[in-house]
Amino acid sequence: MDTKLILVEGLPGFGKSMTAKLIYDSLMERNIDAELYLEGDLHHPADYDGVACFTREQYEDLLLHSRGLKEAIKDFIQVKDRHYFLPYEIMKLRLNRQFPDPLMSKVFEHDIYELPFERNKELIANKWEEFVQEYSFGNKIVIFECCFIQNPVTIGMVKYNKPKENVLAYVLKLANIIEKLNPVLIYVEQDDLEFSFEKAVQERPKAWSDGFVEYYTNQGFGKEQKYIGKGGALAVLKERQKIEAEIYDRLSMTKFKVNNSNYELQRYQKLLNKRLSSL
Repeated sequence: MDTKLILVEGLPGFGKSMTAKLIYDSLMERNIDAELYLEGDLHHPADYDGVACFTREQYEDLLLHSRGLKEAIKDFIQVKDRHYFLPYEIMKLRLNRQFPDPLMSKVFEHDIYELPFERNKELIANKWEEFVQEYSFGNKIVIFECCFIQNPVTIGMVKYNKPKENVLAYVLKLANIIEKLNPVLIYVEQDDLEFSFEKAVQERPKAWSDGFVEYYTNQGFGKEQKYIGKGGALAVLKERQKIEAEIYDRLSMTKFKVNNSNYELQRYQKLLNKRLSSL
């Protein structure tokens, strides 16, 4: 298999996590060295989750307001290229301690996925470049779930309602960075977006659906369109689906789509194995 990176993308509820895990299992069964990183992995080598970024002045101001957590923040802060990175979710887990609400608000406003679009794009691109440098050598295959297309589209279209070409340029920039890894894109499809979304809402905790609806309707594209509630979030998803379809068509890397509409695990596993064996 002539690739070092497999990217699994698709809309929420389409089966990205399951697909990524099945691919990983298939590679391991074939004694192929592989690593799997799912959405939300706090140790992701090419993305940031639960990480805030500060300038030196902003970091110094944070310390002034951190009180009893000042020394701990100093221990966890990572300085790189004049940026001050705080992996606050990892910090909370290791300390087994929550931040006071005022401090958490101050940290969260600097979360990398709360920063302005161009700033986010710059930091994420730098992170992908670091990943490529580290993983260019050796034979390990890395599998990423949803950080390649989903994250740029989410922050670009959903959060900031940027023009489609800006979002496309973001993904194409990442595609150019990872080209030397000969990446393979696997895009998971479903025949009925509304059914799949409703299935995800029913199966996942209410906090997930509430947070999803709020994120998709209270900012960016959804807010501009005055969408509300679950129906509004679905309308945003339909627009996202159109943009992702265009992005997929514009990418020149090795790619294929898999359909998971029947939710038949054994059949789906055979389909994936067949496609993987052809790479």
